[in-house]
Amino acid sequence: MPVTKLDSTAALIVIDLQKGIVAMPTVHPAKAIVGRAAQLARVFRERGLPVVLVHVTGAAPGRTDVGRPKTAFADDWAEIVPELGKQPGDHLVSKQRWGAFIGTSLDGYLRQRGVTQVFLTGVATSIGVESTARSAYDHGYNVVLVVDAMTDRDADSHRHSVEKIFPRLGETDTTDNVLRLLESA
Repeated sequence: MPVTKLDSTAALIVIDLQKGIVAMPTVHPAKAIVGRAAQLARVFRERGLPVVLVHVTGAAPGRTDVGRPKTAFADDWAEIVPELGKQPGDHLVSKQRWGAFIGTSLDGYLRQRGVTQVFLTGVATSIGVESTARSAYDHGYNVVLVVDAMTDRDADSHRHSVEKIFPRLGETDTTDNVLRLLESA
């Protein structure tokens, strides 16, 4: 369902578009996903709306069946990709969980700015994006998921999130439609 309304204070949240994650194989070309997120970030900035760049810098404590990664990450693994054109006014969130809300200052940052609507992009659709969308919904934000500005490592997981989960958490739309909405506001 396309976005029905642009709230007066909306924010863009870009999930895990960082060097180490963007380098991994994904269902949709990472270059295209980064390009769309960069377009959105540029227009949000031009409109004076908050841009939040999220990167994962560690893992949550606790045991899982999969265990911990046994590989060492490159020194620049967690750096936000330069194509996003990080600006001094952007808010950087470093997370150690799947979602960007738990264990971070994200909710406080958004509330201080009067944000009522969040637009989400990034990687991975079924993990970081979905977890953040669930928390945003639970926190009472109007959630917009820009589905052509996100991807996953698994096609079925991506499709399940987009088709089954996201319509229950918010509105889904495309980059072009969101850009038109922002430019007409």
